[in-house]
Amino acid sequence: MQVNAHRDVTIRDRVLMGDVKVAVLGPGGVGGLLAALLARHGADVVVVANAETASLIARDGLRVESMRFGDFQARVRATANLDEPVDAVLVTVKATHLAQALQRVPANTLGDGVVVPFLNGLDHVDYLRTVYPPANVVAATIAIETARVQPGVIRHTSPFASVQISGDRGAPLAEDLKAVGFDVRVRDDELAMLWDKFAFLAPVALLTTDARANVGVVRTARRGDAEAMMHEVAAVAAAEGVSVDPDAQLKRLDSIPESMETSMQRDQAANRPLELDALGGALLRRAAKHHVTVPVTDRVVRDLEARTGQTVVA
Repeated sequence: MQVNAHRDVTIRDRVLMGDVKVAVLGPGGVGGLLAALLARHGADVVVVANAETASLIARDGLRVESMRFGDFQARVRATANLDEPVDAVLVTVKATHLAQALQRVPANTLGDGVVVPFLNGLDHVDYLRTVYPPANVVAATIAIETARVQPGVIRHTSPFASVQISGDRGAPLAEDLKAVGFDVRVRDDELAMLWDKFAFLAPVALLTTDARANVGVVRTARRGDAEAMMHEVAAVAAAEGVSVDPDAQLKRLDSIPESMETSMQRDQAANRPLELDALGGALLRRAAKHHVTVPVTDRVVRDLEARTGQTVVA
């Protein structure tokens, strides 16, 4: 992000001057919103997607409908394969498509650009560090409720939009995202940051999908399972050296709108592959490694395996 070359220029001015070049791999609900907001504020944005989607977005741009950021159109460049260096690549595909999607962003094209994944789960950061220079991969999380209504059309359906990014290398992007309207926090505890999101998301995503129901149903009809799973996740996190408060997670569940749905639940409804391994599998593998029993999580994951035909990696 060339921060040192612009010490006398504010980050917001730098974005407005177009002195930020960002690639977004996967312009779905999350990636499409990030791309559109950065482009609206003057960044040079190129989205990377399959040829059909890239062609459509190059022609029509991105359209956003958001209760927080407003409704707007944004023009971006689009390509099926990245062939130029950028300041940052935002990886926003689902974990189920990660390995295939990364072929569109060869490591030798990035220069010194950072790779910032906004994926669910715990395993993707280490995986990305086998594909790209490890120091260039910056862990991050995002809390947002979005959906791709159709290619190039993004609906942001909640008032919250927050990002956490780890380390000094993530700080310039953090400032850019703050400038375009996100709530942003830079952290120096990468593992704890990833677990903070995972500890809430994994139980809620698995249960809303298993119940085929929204958060309101889960926190009433499946409350016992939710409480048990949050304690199981906390036990596994503790074995990994991370402190998670399951009671605080349950209070958080009670605080969000009852109509909220998870992306895994929506994927199931649309007959798309589920991030079952990225969420359920990630927890079961760590539980087995540390000899922590997680019977409720195991039962829910096995139910979903039987329903979908997907399997988690042991």
